[in-house]
Amino acid sequence: MGPIPDPRIWPPAAAAPAFAATLHALAQASLAGETGRESDRRDAEIVAAFVALLRGGDGGALSQVLLSAPSAAIYRHLWRRLAEAESAPGDATMAVTVFALPVTLVAGQDSDRATRATVSCVLDDPGALAAAMREHGALAGNQTFVLAPTLVAADAIDIARLPALRFEERDGTMFAPRELPPAPIVLAETDARVFSRFVVGVAVASRDVNLLQDGHARALDRMLAEPGVTLLALPHAPRRLVPAVHSGRAAQREVSAQLFASNAIRRLRAAVGEPAAVISAHHAADAATGGELRLSLSSVFDPAEAEGFRCPLYPADHVGEVADMLVTLLRDCRIADVRVLSGIYGDRDAATGLPLLFKGDALPREPVH
Repeated sequence: MGPIPDPRIWPPAAAAPAFAATLHALAQASLAGETGRESDRRDAEIVAAFVALLRGGDGGALSQVLLSAPSAAIYRHLWRRLAEAESAPGDATMAVTVFALPVTLVAGQDSDRATRATVSCVLDDPGALAAAMREHGALAGNQTFVLAPTLVAADAIDIARLPALRFEERDGTMFAPRELPPAPIVLAETDARVFSRFVVGVAVASRDVNLLQDGHARALDRMLAEPGVTLLALPHAPRRLVPAVHSGRAAQREVSAQLFASNAIRRLRAAVGEPAAVISAHHAADAATGGELRLSLSSVFDPAEAEGFRCPLYPADHVGEVADMLVTLLRDCRIADVRVLSGIYGDRDAATGLPLLFKGDALPREPVH
């Protein structure tokens, strides 16, 4: 099984604003550096520029640097430097750490009904969640932190919002999180769907303490319970905002793939026997990065179209790692026939106009490129 290609579409280098192009060039120089010292010097320049943008409150410019990155390698390199800038210490003895707890929610209506059910994403007792986090050492044993009483969507804490979520550091002062409106989840079907939300918190600790080591919090099911809703909440380790957004999106993708695979495999095995799986890379205009992976499950004994899952790709992803996640999932589901195609394919089936999916017995001859 060879490597799967990257179907994402990156902006042309010439289209980047001048200030962004300067940082792109520094990232490229760091990646191509012949010595570690040379790369470290370039990286320090990038981090210093990001710190200046964070402290200057320019979220638009900060976001533009990443959005205009001309390649996956440059995006990932800048993204890592931004994570360093986010955690750069200030001058105060006590450091203020803004963090987010990614939460993957699997939710569906209990039954078909005329009105739609809504999960408000408001915590009735954020103190209980904070107590559970303290009990399980989620912040390296730190006790001085507070949580916002809402679950927010990724765009509320993504790169453009980072400067607005910063706090001035003052020794011995506790802060409440900024106002963060909840992102309610509206459910129209009984079939479960997977959502990603974040609980934002603020902690105060000595500058030399790394609060965000691996830890966990108990399920949020009780706090988010709504009449007529079946809900499973899966919290993940708290992280600073830059890595938290990526971690939450990746967790949502993985749980979505698990839900699709378990349901589709069960249906196919009950109806026609053991399915075959095909993983392929596609350009797609409605994908956030212009490209995505697709997983199709089908059987030679089933005349219907393949059942498919559109697997999103985010800018900081390694495409091979996302494909490996899908392969591992299929192996765990005991699917013996797994094929990974080596080309990049189009979005739509010319005959049906539907998203293009491949059956194991009808693989394509020619990719787009």
